[in-house]
Amino acid sequence: MDAPLFPLFADLNGRAVLVVGGGAVAGRKVEALLHAGARPRVGAPHLSPLLRELAEAGRIDWLPGLFDTRWLAEDVWLVVAATDTGAVNQAVARAAEAQRLFVNVVDDAQLSRFHVPAVVERGALQIAVSSGGAAPMVARHVRRRLEELFDGAWGQLTALAGRHRPAIRARFPDTAARRRFFDRLLDGPVLELLRRQRPADAESALRQAMADEPPATAGSVVLVGAGSGDPGLLTLAALRALNQADVILHDRLVSADVLQLARRDADRIEVGKSARGHSTRQEHIHALMLEHARAGRRVVRLKGGDAFVFGRGGEELQFLRAHGIAYEVVPGITAALACAAHAGIPLTHRDHAQQLRLVTAHCRESLDTLDWHALAAPRQTLVFYMGVAALARIQAQLLDAGLPAATPFALVENGSRPGQRVVSGHLRHLADAAATHAVQSPALLVVGEVAALADELHWFGQAPLPATPRAPSPSAKAASPTLADAA
Repeated sequence: MDAPLFPLFADLNGRAVLVVGGGAVAGRKVEALLHAGARPRVGAPHLSPLLRELAEAGRIDWLPGLFDTRWLAEDVWLVVAATDTGAVNQAVARAAEAQRLFVNVVDDAQLSRFHVPAVVERGALQIAVSSGGAAPMVARHVRRRLEELFDGAWGQLTALAGRHRPAIRARFPDTAARRRFFDRLLDGPVLELLRRQRPADAESALRQAMADEPPATAGSVVLVGAGSGDPGLLTLAALRALNQADVILHDRLVSADVLQLARRDADRIEVGKSARGHSTRQEHIHALMLEHARAGRRVVRLKGGDAFVFGRGGEELQFLRAHGIAYEVVPGITAALACAAHAGIPLTHRDHAQQLRLVTAHCRESLDTLDWHALAAPRQTLVFYMGVAALARIQAQLLDAGLPAATPFALVENGSRPGQRVVSGHLRHLADAAATHAVQSPALLVVGEVAALADELHWFGQAPLPATPRAPSPSAKAASPTLADAA
Protein backbone atom coordinates (compact mmCIF):
# COMPACT_ATOMS: atom_id res chain seq x y z
CA MET A 1 0.00 0.00 0.00
CA ASP A 2 1.54 3.29 -1.14
CA ALA A 3 -0.15 5.55 1.43
CA PRO A 4 -1.39 5.02 4.99
CA LEU A 5 -5.08 4.50 5.61
CA PHE A 6 -7.17 7.47 6.67
CA PRO A 7 -8.65 6.53 10.07
CA LEU A 8 -12.42 7.00 10.07
CA PHE A 9 -15.23 6.14 12.49
CA ALA A 10 -18.40 5.69 10.44
CA ASP A 11 -21.94 6.34 11.73
CA LEU A 12 -23.91 3.40 10.27
CA ASN A 13 -26.90 3.64 12.60
CA GLY A 14 -30.01 2.80 10.56
CA ARG A 15 -28.05 2.60 7.29
CA ALA A 16 -28.01 -0.34 4.88
CA VAL A 17 -24.81 -2.34 4.45
CA LEU A 18 -24.53 -5.18 1.92
CA VAL A 19 -22.71 -8.35 3.04
CA VAL A 20 -22.09 -10.89 0.27
CA GLY A 21 -21.60 -14.36 1.75
CA GLY A 22 -23.53 -16.56 4.10
CA GLY A 23 -20.90 -18.42 6.12
CA ALA A 24 -19.19 -18.01 9.48
CA VAL A 25 -16.98 -15.10 8.35
CA ALA A 26 -19.98 -13.21 7.02
CA GLY A 27 -21.73 -13.93 10.31
CA ARG A 28 -18.98 -12.23 12.30
CA LYS A 29 -19.13 -9.17 10.05
CA VAL A 30 -22.93 -9.01 10.40
CA GLU A 31 -22.71 -9.16 14.20
CA ALA A 32 -20.27 -6.23 14.24
CA LEU A 33 -22.55 -4.24 11.91
CA LEU A 34 -25.59 -4.93 14.08
CA HIS A 35 -23.64 -3.75 17.11
CA ALA A 36 -23.05 -0.45 15.26
CA GLY A 37 -26.79 -0.12 14.53
CA ALA A 38 -26.53 -0.86 10.80
CA ARG A 39 -29.20 -2.67 8.72
CA PRO A 40 -27.32 -5.57 7.12
CA ARG A 41 -28.48 -7.12 3.87
CA VAL A 42 -26.97 -10.54 3.35
CA GLY A 43 -26.73 -11.91 -0.17
CA ALA A 44 -25.97 -15.62 -0.47
CA PRO A 45 -27.51 -18.86 -1.78
CA HIS A 46 -27.50 -20.34 1.73
CA LEU A 47 -27.14 -18.98 5.26
CA SER A 48 -25.29 -20.30 8.28
CA PRO A 49 -27.46 -21.19 11.31
CA LEU A 50 -26.59 -17.87 12.95
CA LEU A 51 -27.52 -15.80 9.90
CA ARG A 52 -30.71 -17.81 9.33
CA GLU A 53 -31.73 -17.14 12.92
CA LEU A 54 -31.08 -13.39 12.47
CA ALA A 55 -33.07 -13.38 9.23
CA GLU A 56 -36.02 -15.17 10.84
CA ALA A 57 -35.94 -12.64 13.69
CA GLY A 58 -36.12 -9.82 11.16
CA ARG A 59 -32.76 -8.36 12.15
CA ILE A 60 -31.23 -8.79 8.67
CA ASP A 61 -32.59 -8.89 5.13
CA TRP A 62 -31.72 -12.01 3.13
CA LEU A 63 -31.12 -11.71 -0.61
CA PRO A 64 -31.08 -15.38 -1.74
CA GLY A 65 -29.06 -16.47 -4.74
CA LEU A 66 -25.74 -15.70 -6.42
CA PHE A 67 -24.25 -12.20 -6.41
CA ASP A 68 -26.28 -9.73 -8.43
CA THR A 69 -25.15 -6.16 -9.06
CA ARG A 70 -28.74 -5.08 -8.40
CA TRP A 71 -28.04 -5.81 -4.72
CA LEU A 72 -26.01 -2.59 -4.74
CA ALA A 73 -29.13 -0.48 -4.31
CA GLU A 74 -29.00 3.29 -4.00
CA ASP A 75 -29.45 3.21 -0.23
CA VAL A 76 -26.43 0.94 0.41
CA TRP A 77 -23.57 2.75 2.18
CA LEU A 78 -20.92 0.05 2.53
CA VAL A 79 -20.19 -3.37 1.01
CA VAL A 80 -18.48 -6.42 2.54
CA ALA A 81 -17.40 -9.36 0.38
CA ALA A 82 -17.07 -12.44 2.62
CA THR A 83 -17.44 -15.46 0.35
CA ASP A 84 -14.94 -18.30 0.03
CA THR A 85 -14.73 -17.82 -3.75
CA GLY A 86 -12.09 -15.40 -5.03
CA ALA A 87 -13.87 -14.72 -8.32
CA VAL A 88 -17.07 -13.70 -6.54
CA ASN A 89 -15.20 -11.42 -4.14
CA GLN A 90 -13.45 -9.77 -7.09
CA ALA A 91 -16.78 -9.24 -8.87
CA VAL A 92 -18.25 -7.63 -5.75
CA ALA A 93 -15.22 -5.37 -5.41
CA ARG A 94 -15.41 -4.26 -9.06
CA ALA A 95 -19.15 -3.57 -8.86
CA ALA A 96 -18.78 -1.58 -5.63
CA GLU A 97 -15.88 0.42 -7.08
CA ALA A 98 -17.97 1.27 -10.14
CA GLN A 99 -20.64 2.76 -7.90
CA ARG A 100 -18.11 4.54 -5.65
CA LEU A 101 -18.98 2.43 -2.65
CA PHE A 102 -16.36 1.52 -0.08
CA VAL A 103 -15.85 -2.25 -0.05
CA ASN A 104 -14.06 -4.60 2.34
CA VAL A 105 -12.94 -7.91 0.88
CA VAL A 106 -12.15 -10.30 3.70
CA ASP A 107 -8.47 -11.34 3.70
CA ASP A 108 -7.68 -9.31 0.57
CA ALA A 109 -6.06 -5.97 1.38
CA GLN A 110 -5.49 -5.08 -2.28
CA LEU A 111 -9.17 -5.30 -3.23
CA SER A 112 -10.40 -3.61 -0.04
CA ARG A 113 -11.17 0.10 0.04
CA PHE A 114 -11.79 0.10 3.78
CA HIS A 115 -10.48 -2.15 6.53
CA VAL A 116 -12.18 -3.24 9.73
CA PRO A 117 -9.77 -2.57 12.62
CA ALA A 118 -9.24 -4.45 15.85
CA VAL A 119 -11.17 -2.45 18.44
CA VAL A 120 -10.91 -1.79 22.16
CA GLU A 121 -14.33 -0.57 23.29
CA ARG A 122 -14.97 1.19 26.57
CA GLY A 123 -18.43 2.63 26.22
CA ALA A 124 -18.29 5.63 23.90
CA LEU A 125 -14.50 5.43 23.94
CA GLN A 126 -13.20 3.28 21.09
CA ILE A 127 -9.57 2.63 20.24
CA ALA A 128 -9.08 1.18 16.76
CA VAL A 129 -5.90 -0.58 15.61
CA SER A 130 -5.20 -1.38 11.97
CA SER A 131 -2.29 -2.84 10.04
CA GLY A 132 -3.88 -1.87 6.73
CA GLY A 133 -4.64 -5.52 6.12
CA ALA A 134 -0.96 -6.42 6.08
CA ALA A 135 -0.77 -8.22 9.43
CA PRO A 136 -4.12 -8.60 11.23
CA MET A 137 -2.56 -10.74 13.97
CA VAL A 138 -0.20 -7.89 14.87
CA ALA A 139 -3.17 -5.54 15.20
CA ARG A 140 -4.94 -8.07 17.42
CA HIS A 141 -1.88 -8.41 19.63
CA VAL A 142 -1.70 -4.65 20.03
CA ARG A 143 -5.41 -4.62 20.87
CA ARG A 144 -4.81 -7.15 23.65
CA ARG A 145 -2.11 -4.94 25.10
CA LEU A 146 -4.45 -1.95 25.00
CA GLU A 147 -7.18 -3.99 26.69
CA GLU A 148 -4.84 -4.29 29.67
CA LEU A 149 -4.06 -0.56 29.76
CA PHE A 150 -7.59 0.83 29.51
CA ASP A 151 -10.10 -0.51 32.00
CA GLY A 152 -13.85 0.11 32.17
CA ALA A 153 -13.39 3.33 34.12
CA TRP A 154 -12.29 5.03 30.91
CA GLY A 155 -15.72 4.46 29.43
CA GLN A 156 -17.34 5.99 32.50
CA LEU A 157 -14.96 8.94 32.28
CA THR A 158 -15.87 9.46 28.63
CA ALA A 159 -19.58 9.46 29.48
CA LEU A 160 -19.03 11.86 32.38
CA ALA A 161 -17.06 14.29 30.21
CA GLY A 162 -19.73 14.01 27.51
CA ARG A 163 -22.50 14.98 29.92
CA HIS A 164 -20.56 18.05 31.05
CA ARG A 165 -19.23 19.00 27.62
CA PRO A 166 -21.55 22.02 27.10
CA ALA A 167 -20.63 23.43 30.52
CA ILE A 168 -16.92 22.83 29.93
CA ARG A 169 -17.04 24.55 26.54
CA ALA A 170 -18.88 27.51 28.07
CA ARG A 171 -16.35 27.75 30.89
CA PHE A 172 -13.35 27.45 28.56
CA PRO A 173 -14.28 28.85 25.13
CA ASP A 174 -10.62 28.99 24.14
CA THR A 175 -9.47 25.63 22.74
CA ALA A 176 -6.00 25.80 24.30
CA ALA A 177 -7.42 26.61 27.75
CA ARG A 178 -9.95 23.80 27.43
CA ARG A 179 -7.23 21.34 26.49
CA ARG A 180 -5.13 22.36 29.49
CA PHE A 181 -8.16 21.85 31.72
CA PHE A 182 -8.58 18.29 30.43
CA ASP A 183 -4.86 17.62 30.86
CA ARG A 184 -5.14 18.50 34.55
CA LEU A 185 -8.48 16.75 34.94
CA LEU A 186 -7.15 13.44 33.62
CA ASP A 187 -4.14 13.66 35.93
CA GLY A 188 -6.43 14.30 38.90
CA PRO A 189 -8.63 12.07 41.09
CA VAL A 190 -11.66 11.65 38.79
CA LEU A 191 -10.54 8.46 37.03
CA GLU A 192 -9.49 6.80 40.29
CA LEU A 193 -12.84 7.66 41.90
CA LEU A 194 -14.62 5.98 38.99
CA ARG A 195 -12.45 2.88 39.44
CA ARG A 196 -13.61 2.79 43.06
CA GLN A 197 -17.24 2.87 41.93
CA ARG A 198 -17.82 6.33 43.38
CA PRO A 199 -19.44 8.13 40.40
CA ALA A 200 -21.05 10.89 42.51
CA ASP A 201 -17.68 11.81 44.04
CA ALA A 202 -16.09 11.74 40.59
CA GLU A 203 -18.72 14.16 39.27
CA SER A 204 -18.16 16.46 42.26
CA ALA A 205 -14.40 16.40 41.59
CA LEU A 206 -15.02 17.38 37.96
CA ARG A 207 -17.24 20.29 38.97
CA GLN A 208 -14.66 21.43 41.51
CA ALA A 209 -11.91 21.27 38.89
CA MET A 210 -13.98 23.49 36.61
CA ALA A 211 -14.42 26.02 39.39
CA ASP A 212 -10.75 26.00 40.40
CA GLU A 213 -9.26 26.21 36.92
CA PRO A 214 -8.71 29.75 35.62
CA PRO A 215 -10.52 30.22 32.30
CA ALA A 216 -7.40 31.45 30.56
CA THR A 217 -3.67 31.23 31.17
CA ALA A 218 -0.71 33.14 29.83
CA GLY A 219 1.29 31.58 27.05
CA SER A 220 4.68 30.00 27.60
CA VAL A 221 7.61 28.46 25.75
CA VAL A 222 9.24 25.09 26.37
CA LEU A 223 12.69 24.48 24.87
CA VAL A 224 12.74 20.78 24.07
CA GLY A 225 15.75 18.78 22.98
CA ALA A 226 14.63 16.33 20.28
CA GLY A 227 17.79 14.23 20.39
CA SER A 228 19.45 12.81 17.29
CA GLY A 229 16.30 11.60 15.54
CA ASP A 230 15.41 8.29 17.18
CA PRO A 231 12.04 8.91 18.90
CA GLY A 232 12.92 6.25 21.46
CA LEU A 233 15.54 8.60 22.89
CA LEU A 234 13.03 11.31 23.80
CA THR A 235 12.53 11.90 27.51
CA LEU A 236 9.10 11.51 29.08
CA ALA A 237 9.10 15.26 29.74
CA ALA A 238 9.74 15.92 26.04
CA LEU A 239 6.87 13.64 25.04
CA ARG A 240 4.55 15.39 27.52
CA ALA A 241 5.50 18.79 26.12
CA LEU A 242 4.85 17.65 22.54
CA ASN A 243 1.42 16.40 23.52
CA GLN A 244 0.53 19.70 25.21
CA ALA A 245 1.86 22.01 22.50
CA ASP A 246 -0.33 24.47 20.62
CA VAL A 247 2.55 25.56 18.35
CA ILE A 248 5.76 23.70 17.51
CA LEU A 249 8.71 25.66 16.11
CA HIS A 250 11.04 22.91 14.95
CA ASP A 251 14.50 22.72 13.43
CA ARG A 252 15.00 21.35 9.93
CA LEU A 253 16.81 18.25 11.19
CA VAL A 254 14.16 17.18 13.70
CA SER A 255 13.09 13.80 12.35
CA ALA A 256 9.62 13.05 11.02
CA ASP A 257 9.39 10.18 13.53
CA VAL A 258 9.77 12.63 16.42
CA LEU A 259 7.21 15.04 14.95
CA GLN A 260 4.75 12.15 14.63
CA LEU A 261 4.61 12.02 18.42
CA ALA A 262 3.30 15.58 18.70
CA ARG A 263 -0.34 16.56 18.94
CA ARG A 264 -1.95 16.19 15.52
CA ASP A 265 -3.69 19.58 15.65
CA ALA A 266 -0.68 21.57 16.83
CA ASP A 267 0.58 24.20 14.39
CA ARG A 268 4.00 23.14 13.08
CA ILE A 269 6.41 25.74 11.75
CA GLU A 270 9.83 24.81 10.42
CA VAL A 271 12.45 27.34 11.50
CA GLY A 272 15.56 25.46 10.46
CA LYS A 273 19.01 26.71 9.61
CA SER A 274 21.22 25.39 6.84
CA ALA A 275 24.75 26.22 5.86
CA ARG A 276 23.93 25.78 2.16
CA GLY A 277 20.22 26.48 1.81
CA HIS A 278 17.35 28.57 3.12
CA SER A 279 17.71 29.56 6.76
CA THR A 280 15.38 31.19 9.24
CA ARG A 281 16.98 34.19 10.92
CA GLN A 282 17.26 33.95 14.70
CA GLU A 283 15.42 37.26 15.07
CA HIS A 284 12.44 35.76 13.22
CA ILE A 285 12.42 32.75 15.55
CA HIS A 286 12.38 35.13 18.52
CA ALA A 287 9.48 37.04 16.99
CA LEU A 288 7.47 33.84 16.43
CA MET A 289 7.97 32.68 20.01
CA LEU A 290 6.88 36.07 21.32
CA GLU A 291 3.85 36.31 19.02
CA HIS A 292 2.40 32.92 19.91
CA ALA A 293 3.20 33.08 23.63
CA ARG A 294 1.55 36.50 23.94
CA ALA A 295 -1.51 35.02 22.22
CA GLY A 296 -1.82 32.59 25.16
CA ARG A 297 -0.44 29.56 23.36
CA ARG A 298 1.89 26.89 24.69
CA VAL A 299 4.89 26.97 22.37
CA VAL A 300 7.40 24.15 22.02
CA ARG A 301 10.73 25.20 20.55
CA LEU A 302 11.88 21.81 19.30
CA LYS A 303 15.60 21.56 18.66
CA GLY A 304 17.75 18.74 17.36
CA GLY A 305 20.01 17.25 20.01
CA ASP A 306 20.06 19.43 23.12
CA ALA A 307 19.02 23.07 23.18
CA PHE A 308 22.05 24.10 25.23
CA VAL A 309 24.71 22.39 23.09
CA PHE A 310 25.28 24.52 19.96
CA GLY A 311 21.54 25.14 19.83
CA ARG A 312 21.27 28.83 20.74
CA GLY A 313 19.03 27.87 23.61
CA GLY A 314 20.71 30.37 25.89
CA GLU A 315 20.05 33.24 23.47
CA GLU A 316 16.41 32.28 23.22
CA LEU A 317 15.93 32.12 26.98
CA GLN A 318 17.56 35.54 27.36
CA PHE A 319 15.10 36.92 24.82
CA LEU A 320 12.10 35.32 26.54
CA ARG A 321 13.18 36.55 29.95
CA ALA A 322 13.66 40.08 28.63
CA HIS A 323 10.07 40.06 27.34
CA GLY A 324 8.49 38.49 30.43
CA ILE A 325 7.57 35.15 28.82
CA ALA A 326 7.47 32.07 31.08
CA TYR A 327 9.74 29.26 29.92
CA GLU A 328 10.92 25.75 30.73
CA VAL A 329 13.77 23.63 29.42
CA VAL A 330 13.61 19.90 28.63
CA PRO A 331 17.10 18.54 27.95
CA GLY A 332 17.73 16.27 24.99
CA ILE A 333 20.40 13.69 24.22
CA THR A 334 22.97 15.68 22.30
CA ALA A 335 24.30 14.30 19.02
CA ALA A 336 27.77 13.56 20.42
CA LEU A 337 26.32 11.11 22.93
CA ALA A 338 23.67 9.55 20.69
CA CYS A 339 25.72 9.20 17.52
CA ALA A 340 28.82 7.91 19.28
CA ALA A 341 26.78 5.37 21.26
CA HIS A 342 25.03 4.09 18.12
CA ALA A 343 28.41 3.79 16.40
CA GLY A 344 29.89 1.82 19.31
CA ILE A 345 32.31 4.61 20.24
CA PRO A 346 32.89 5.37 23.96
CA LEU A 347 33.72 9.06 24.06
CA THR A 348 35.92 8.52 27.10
CA HIS A 349 37.98 5.46 27.95
CA ARG A 350 40.46 5.18 30.79
CA ASP A 351 43.09 3.64 28.48
CA HIS A 352 42.73 6.15 25.66
CA ALA A 353 40.87 9.39 26.47
CA GLN A 354 40.36 11.24 29.74
CA GLN A 355 39.07 14.39 28.10
CA LEU A 356 36.21 15.23 25.75
CA ARG A 357 35.86 18.36 23.64
CA LEU A 358 32.70 19.32 21.75
CA VAL A 359 33.47 21.66 18.86
CA THR A 360 31.24 23.49 16.38
CA ALA A 361 32.49 23.75 12.82
CA HIS A 362 29.44 25.54 11.45
CA CYS A 363 31.28 28.31 9.59
CA ARG A 364 34.68 29.75 8.78
CA GLU A 365 34.47 32.22 11.66
CA SER A 366 33.95 29.47 14.24
CA LEU A 367 36.95 27.55 12.89
CA ASP A 368 39.16 30.64 13.00
CA THR A 369 38.58 31.10 16.74
CA LEU A 370 39.59 27.57 17.74
CA ASP A 371 42.81 26.74 19.61
CA TRP A 372 44.01 24.04 17.24
CA HIS A 373 47.15 23.25 19.27
CA ALA A 374 44.97 22.49 22.30
CA LEU A 375 42.74 20.34 20.12
CA ALA A 376 45.80 18.39 18.96
CA ALA A 377 46.72 17.40 22.50
CA PRO A 378 46.95 13.63 23.14
CA ARG A 379 44.56 11.39 25.12
CA GLN A 380 41.39 13.26 24.34
CA THR A 381 38.35 12.85 22.10
CA LEU A 382 37.21 15.58 19.71
CA VAL A 383 33.64 15.72 18.44
CA PHE A 384 32.92 18.19 15.63
CA TYR A 385 29.33 19.28 15.08
CA MET A 386 28.11 20.64 11.73
CA GLY A 387 31.45 20.02 10.08
CA VAL A 388 30.64 18.17 6.85
CA ALA A 389 31.36 21.17 4.65
CA ALA A 390 34.66 21.88 6.42
CA LEU A 391 36.22 18.42 6.72
CA ALA A 392 39.23 19.22 4.53
CA ARG A 393 40.02 22.30 6.59
CA ILE A 394 39.54 20.48 9.91
CA GLN A 395 41.91 17.77 8.69
CA ALA A 396 44.54 20.30 7.59
CA GLN A 397 44.35 22.35 10.80
CA LEU A 398 44.69 19.31 13.05
CA LEU A 399 47.65 17.96 11.07
CA ASP A 400 49.33 21.37 11.07
CA ALA A 401 48.84 21.57 14.84
CA GLY A 402 50.70 18.29 15.29
CA LEU A 403 48.01 15.65 15.60
CA PRO A 404 49.46 12.42 14.13
CA ALA A 405 48.19 11.49 10.67
CA ALA A 406 47.41 7.98 11.97
CA THR A 407 44.92 9.30 14.56
CA PRO A 408 41.65 7.39 14.14
CA PHE A 409 38.48 9.16 13.06
CA ALA A 410 34.86 8.14 12.58
CA LEU A 411 32.22 9.99 10.59
CA VAL A 412 28.69 9.12 11.77
CA GLU A 413 26.02 10.06 9.22
CA ASN A 414 22.35 10.02 10.31
CA GLY A 415 23.38 8.71 13.69
CA SER A 416 20.70 6.64 15.52
CA ARG A 417 18.38 6.77 12.49
CA PRO A 418 17.52 3.92 10.12
CA GLY A 419 19.92 5.25 7.46
CA GLN A 420 22.96 5.46 9.76
CA ARG A 421 26.37 5.05 8.11
CA VAL A 422 29.78 5.13 9.75
CA VAL A 423 33.03 5.80 7.89
CA SER A 424 36.20 5.07 9.85
CA GLY A 425 39.88 5.43 9.17
CA HIS A 426 42.94 7.56 9.86
CA LEU A 427 43.05 11.34 9.91
CA ARG A 428 45.24 11.46 6.79
CA HIS A 429 42.33 10.01 4.78
CA LEU A 430 39.47 12.03 6.32
CA ALA A 431 38.53 14.39 3.48
CA ASP A 432 39.07 11.79 0.75
CA ALA A 433 36.98 9.22 2.63
CA ALA A 434 34.10 11.65 3.04
CA ALA A 435 34.16 12.41 -0.68
CA THR A 436 34.48 8.74 -1.67
CA HIS A 437 31.46 7.73 0.41
CA ALA A 438 29.52 10.95 -0.34
CA VAL A 439 28.92 11.73 3.33
CA GLN A 440 26.06 14.18 3.76
CA SER A 441 24.69 16.27 6.60
CA PRO A 442 23.69 15.51 9.30
CA ALA A 443 26.97 13.88 10.19
CA LEU A 444 29.20 14.02 13.24
CA LEU A 445 32.99 13.73 13.23
CA VAL A 446 34.76 11.92 16.09
CA VAL A 447 38.56 12.18 16.24
CA GLY A 448 40.75 10.34 18.74
CA GLU A 449 41.91 6.88 19.67
CA VAL A 450 38.44 5.82 20.80
CA ALA A 451 37.12 6.31 17.23
CA ALA A 452 38.95 3.10 16.21
CA LEU A 453 36.62 1.16 18.51
CA ALA A 454 33.78 1.70 16.03
CA ASP A 455 35.20 -1.19 13.96
CA GLU A 456 35.16 -3.51 16.96
CA LEU A 457 32.08 -2.42 18.93
CA HIS A 458 29.56 -1.43 16.28
CA TRP A 459 26.05 -2.81 16.97
CA PHE A 460 23.56 -0.58 15.16
CA GLY A 461 23.14 -0.71 11.39
CA GLN A 462 25.90 -1.84 9.07
CA ALA A 463 29.57 -2.22 9.92
CA PRO A 464 31.73 0.90 9.43
CA LEU A 465 32.87 1.66 5.91
CA PRO A 466 36.67 1.80 5.51
CA ALA A 467 38.38 5.04 4.59
CA THR A 468 40.60 3.11 2.19
CA PRO A 469 40.01 -0.35 0.68
CA ARG A 470 41.29 -3.08 2.96
CA ALA A 471 42.80 -5.98 1.05
CA PRO A 472 42.21 -9.23 2.99
CA SER A 473 45.22 -11.40 3.67
CA PRO A 474 45.22 -14.43 1.32
CA SER A 475 46.73 -16.64 4.00
CA ALA A 476 44.69 -15.78 7.08
CA LYS A 477 41.34 -14.43 8.18
CA ALA A 478 41.32 -10.68 8.73
CA ALA A 479 41.40 -9.77 12.40
CA SER A 480 39.34 -6.99 13.91
CA PRO A 481 41.26 -3.70 13.95
CA THR A 482 42.69 -2.73 17.31
CA LEU A 483 43.61 0.61 18.78
CA ALA A 484 47.25 -0.31 18.47
CA ASP A 485 46.78 -0.99 14.73
CA ALA A 486 44.92 2.28 14.29
CA ALA A 487 47.56 4.31 16.09
